[in-house]
Amino acid sequence: MSAVSPTDLTPYPDINALLTEWVQGLKRRLGDGIVGLYLGGSLSYGDFVPDRSDIDLQAVVRSPLTEYELRSVEQLHREIERLCPQWARRIECSYVPLELMRELAPPKTPRPWWGVGTLYDAAPVGNEWIINHYLLAKHGLALEGPDFNKLIPPTDIQEVRRASARDLFQEWVPKINDGDWLSNSHHQSYLVLNLCRILHTAIAGQPCSKKTAAQWTKANYPEWKDLIEEAERWTYGTEMNRQNDAVAFVRFAVERVNETKLLG
Repeated sequence: MSAVSPTDLTPYPDINALLTEWVQGLKRRLGDGIVGLYLGGSLSYGDFVPDRSDIDLQAVVRSPLTEYELRSVEQLHREIERLCPQWARRIECSYVPLELMRELAPPKTPRPWWGVGTLYDAAPVGNEWIINHYLLAKHGLALEGPDFNKLIPPTDIQEVRRASARDLFQEWVPKINDGDWLSNSHHQSYLVLNLCRILHTAIAGQPCSKKTAAQWTKANYPEWKDLIEEAERWTYGTEMNRQNDAVAFVRFAVERVNETKLLG
């Protein structure tokens, strides 16, 4: 797959303008330091929902960004969010040095990550490393540089399933005791739909979009249909008061994932 122009990549002209600004801005700032720029997430596999979805990006760079480059990249993202206020705090982007791309397991070395309107210079890498790389290899769109598959080793689907199971216990189970986090309607929706993806990955054996995972979970566990459908309907500015149900769904997911014995 060759790189595609971001000017007409998606059905959303404002997002295409945003992607163009990101690609051209990075090329001005980093030049030959760029290996590849990629669009992932729901925009790459056709399940994007404008009222709720994020824009998921990944940049692969030849070497770790210098302090000057970090501040320049930070300035670029702030300019993009100023020019595209409807997507402010809804853009996520990792800046991964090429040497880390050969790592199958989540590397211990942190990398810069832009999210919720902030550049974290040294964000830790978690289980999402394996899951995201698998999805980028299958669906990611190269905006600049080679096909994503050329940058990573092949990923065994069993490793993806195990990473998803680990993510349940390391990322989501602790939320049971975080009342402040759970009181946020966005977090409740995000949690429920991510649990659907974990269940689908661990049990059905393939990672997929949140939309597909939600449909599968409702069909296989109809007792959670109402909660999942409310999570699917949630948009910015609406309320979702299902904290107790979300906690119960976490516990249900733990039981089902434990039955797979993926983690021994």
